[in-house]
Amino acid sequence: MAAQGYVQTSLIWVAYAVAVVLAFIAAAITTFIWQTPRDRSAIVSTVAIISLTALLATVFLLPVDIALVSSTTSTALGVKKDWATPGRIRSILLTLKIVYYSLYSFDALLCLLVIPFSYFWYEEYDEVEEQEGNQTFGSRLWGAFKYTIAFVLLVVIIFLVGFFVPASGARDGGKHLDLDFFKRLLEQNHGEKALTFGVGLLMTLGTLLYVLYTGAGLALFPVSFIKSAPSVSGPQLSENTASQLEQNRERQRQLDMRNAGRSDGMPAKDRRELEALAREERTLVRRERLAAEAQGEGKSFIVRAWSKICAVFRPVKLIGGILLIILTLIVWVSMLITGIDKAANSVCKEHCGYILAHINVFQPINWIFVQSARAFPVDYVLMALLILLFFSASISGVAAIGIRFLWLRIFQIRRGRTAPQALLVATVMLALMMLGVNYAAAMMVAPQYASYGTQTFCDLPPHHPDQQPDCSGAPEAIKPCSEWVDSHSRSLQACTPTVMSTFLNRVTLNWPVFGAIDFWAQFAFLGVFLIVFLTSLFRAPRLNLSDLDEEAEVDEEEGLLASTSRRFGATWQDITGRAKHNYGTNGEGGASRNGSGSGV
Repeated sequence: MAAQGYVQTSLIWVAYAVAVVLAFIAAAITTFIWQTPRDRSAIVSTVAIISLTALLATVFLLPVDIALVSSTTSTALGVKKDWATPGRIRSILLTLKIVYYSLYSFDALLCLLVIPFSYFWYEEYDEVEEQEGNQTFGSRLWGAFKYTIAFVLLVVIIFLVGFFVPASGARDGGKHLDLDFFKRLLEQNHGEKALTFGVGLLMTLGTLLYVLYTGAGLALFPVSFIKSAPSVSGPQLSENTASQLEQNRERQRQLDMRNAGRSDGMPAKDRRELEALAREERTLVRRERLAAEAQGEGKSFIVRAWSKICAVFRPVKLIGGILLIILTLIVWVSMLITGIDKAANSVCKEHCGYILAHINVFQPINWIFVQSARAFPVDYVLMALLILLFFSASISGVAAIGIRFLWLRIFQIRRGRTAPQALLVATVMLALMMLGVNYAAAMMVAPQYASYGTQTFCDLPPHHPDQQPDCSGAPEAIKPCSEWVDSHSRSLQACTPTVMSTFLNRVTLNWPVFGAIDFWAQFAFLGVFLIVFLTSLFRAPRLNLSDLDEEAEVDEEEGLLASTSRRFGATWQDITGRAKHNYGTNGEGGASRNGSGSGV
């Protein structure tokens, strides 16, 4: 039986390793897709890939955490499995704690030191100075380091505050808590307390970003699947542009011929018209290039084949978008139910971040996870997909809103046009947002499942003190584990909380201000989602050729990738490569733009 336990836990860790490798591949692809090719930097690309991989590895650890603690208990009997001895469980939890603390520390190091240094290192580069020999490696290194010193001091201050300032729970001795579960959360050394404070601070900052960016992105991401169509319909745009360009050049020839041989020169009116036609000609030439790129001219066979495949599978994207909308609405309802339940029935309210003793209202997502656990490992795959949904929504939100300070846009995020500085800042924002996603997934989306997984306990007294209780003949006595029942000795033997839930509860218990902000911010997240979802659902984006011309003019050497807009019939045109002659181009109307990457 002990060998069976080792095999099961080993398989879970192997699956996690595979997920981390896939996360690395996804991070590399994401970085190279979004970064502008012209300004690529080796150090920026490397740091971005490592940072994205680390934060994905951190959030993917939650399903592993749930799977490991759930594997120690027999759900049907409500008792620990034979191989799950106290020593073996402590070993599993210690391994998880080491991995969690290592990843959280590494994420904090990346966000507060490595990425700022990489940012300033890139900013310090001066091509002219380097060619003239005035900029050496040492001078560039010192220039980047002296600006990073401020972040070093910030890390030291955060650690010292967390190390020396007494936690709220420690100051009152936990008198307002009568549960053994909560009292055990206060048992930690100063190093753990400092790390708890640092992660709690970063998690709270990330939650504020999560409210705006992930809330908006979660609404826009599934809708974009439904409204996605080729924003530049290659055959139609090419045909219309060629016709307009021919008319433009013909009008210029007419003006030249009409004024040829005039002794007094061309009249002012004709000169102004000719200048306007020349400007329009340049715009149409750029648009003609866009149409050629949209049809894959000058690109490899693989790129053209991929474009055709994407066009063929657009109906599948439509179905996927509808399913994603249903899923996001279920998540939204589940979070709202949990939020109201916690606000009304929390056993300690703001003193512990509104920890819920047990679910009092039917919660759809939590129920789905518990029911899907009957078919191993469906529930863990669903949890990983749920985290990926939030991660994709965060990227979508950053791309749609851009990097802003209040109402001022600092950077724009766009596929193939994102500046290296913007990529680094966006990476920090995503890392912070993932801390907020961790809190939301564990505390709001599926709180009971994220805390105890599928664990149950037998609420009957054992026949002998050294034996486990037997519920084989009384299935009604088998109950799901929760914080409230954890104070009873029988559940204490069968229920093991996940390391993630223990860590988050420790943050909210020791520093209630973080718990209160993180909890009430979830309602702001739900409000942002609802507003953006309703707006995007009833506002149909249209193609605006003036926007395309403006973006093409930004950089003549770079191709334009699609902005979100719709065209009726464009899917079939891109598949066949032919335009429908009864289809006109509407150059008016607004279009949703993500913008292009810009530097500081």
